[in-house]
Amino acid sequence: MTLAPMSVPVASVQGTLALDLSPRLSPPALPEPTTLRAVADVVPIDPTQRGRLEKWVHRFVQASVEIVGGDRPASQLLRWTSGAVYSDLHRRALLVARAGGHQPGVRRVQPVRPHVVSVRASFVSATVAEASARVRYGARSRALALRFEKRGDRWLCTAMEFA
Repeated sequence: MTLAPMSVPVASVQGTLALDLSPRLSPPALPEPTTLRAVADVVPIDPTQRGRLEKWVHRFVQASVEIVGGDRPASQLLRWTSGAVYSDLHRRALLVARAGGHQPGVRRVQPVRPHVVSVRASFVSATVAEASARVRYGARSRALALRFEKRGDRWLCTAMEFA
């Protein structure tokens, strides 16, 4: 005995997402960049102070990726890193050097120079900031997450994660 397939009517909307697939004729409205940044802060920070920190973090990240790649010695960031961050940078530089068959920090060895594309900082308090950075290596990108704590008159990197 063979059962005939049941005929089930197809609903035009049931079980589907309501998506508007018509072409967009104008770009979406975005909030002002200053509004976006202020939302990420836990404490209000002067825009000048934020700008100075982001410029400094930009230079710090550029130096960090050059250390890891073997172009700089890790000792160049000793003053601005905690012991754990310094040890991690040094370890990463040694691993990359071992894989590439060179000495870390002696001369420029990376075939493609890393370029810091963007840096964003968020203040947790007046003396603690967290930052993210995007770094380009030719056609590829990497992200870094960093935490800085103000010690006296300088910022100290207390955590750094590569992604």
